[in-house]
Amino acid sequence: MRRDDWLLQQLPVAMVEDDFLARFLRIFQTIADTELHQIDTLKHMFDFEVAPDAMVRLMGWWIGVDWIDSSLPDELQRRIVREYSDLIQWRGTARGLKQLLELISLGDATVEDSGGVHLETDQPPAPAHVRLHVESAGWATEPDLIRIVRAELPASVTFDLFVGSRQIWPPQPDSGGEAQSPTLQVVS
Repeated sequence: MRRDDWLLQQLPVAMVEDDFLARFLRIFQTIADTELHQIDTLKHMFDFEVAPDAMVRLMGWWIGVDWIDSSLPDELQRRIVREYSDLIQWRGTARGLKQLLELISLGDATVEDSGGVHLETDQPPAPAHVRLHVESAGWATEPDLIRIVRAELPASVTFDLFVGSRQIWPPQPDSGGEAQSPTLQVVS
């Protein structure tokens, strides 16, 4: 803990007694106090529990979570970044995708995959495919949910995504025979 007059007390006694010099030095002490406070609290800037909200979103962006909506409650934003940082080691796997879908939907998720690890000579006849099911899109919009899933899966993997009993990906033909493609939007 620093004294309120820590900078002034570093001067020789004769200078401290000069009223003009003391007031002049307090200007610089005020500026220095702000800088020292930032340095003192730097260790807390990377703690999910106490970091400012904007810093939490920046930490999320840094680890690849560019889809956090700033209108979400602060505690949910912190939870998303905290849990995603734990599950990032499982990114692109059934386990990681299940945890991510549960984080987004705030409920249970089912992931069925046809993938696996194969020798180059033992490749399966069809590309890897994943079937995903959640009861609701949770706090995300359906287009955002599709965008997030597409970003998490390896590029060669195809997927079906169901929300409740509706298949939202790939787009299904409507009664006129044309495929309906959801409009994807960027969440900031």
